[in-house]
Amino acid sequence: MGDDLSQLYQEQILDHCRKPRHFQAMTGPTSHAEGKNPLCGDNFTVYLKLENNIIQDISFLGSGCCISKASASMMTGQLKGKSAEDARKCFAEYRTMITTGTADEESMGKLCAFAGVHHFPMRVKCAILPWHAMLAALNGEPSVSTEEKS
Repeated sequence: MGDDLSQLYQEQILDHCRKPRHFQAMTGPTSHAEGKNPLCGDNFTVYLKLENNIIQDISFLGSGCCISKASASMMTGQLKGKSAEDARKCFAEYRTMITTGTADEESMGKLCAFAGVHHFPMRVKCAILPWHAMLAALNGEPSVSTEEKS
């Protein structure tokens, strides 16, 4: 990855960390789940409003490091309007990307900013935590911990 592209990705992550999108509790969600990383203290709740198996609205609330907050912010933008099945596929592709660095730019879009996380194994759990919470909410589970999932 070139230095210019790397810099752009860093700026995107910092922007979403400083000004997270969809950062609010949702009124009347159809499901929600809490994600916890007990080792670093990251803790997020992801709220979903599903209608006809489509994510009509998605938001999150909580606290964590810049990587986890930016990941949650960018995830909400990526998944709003998608089907639950597409959200699960996106989760799987995102997990592969952050653990291997291999990314399909067409399907991952701005989430490619997290492809470099694989160079920092301790940060992978930060980047995936909100995604596990989203998946738990889709599955009707109340909570998930990074010490239970990878």
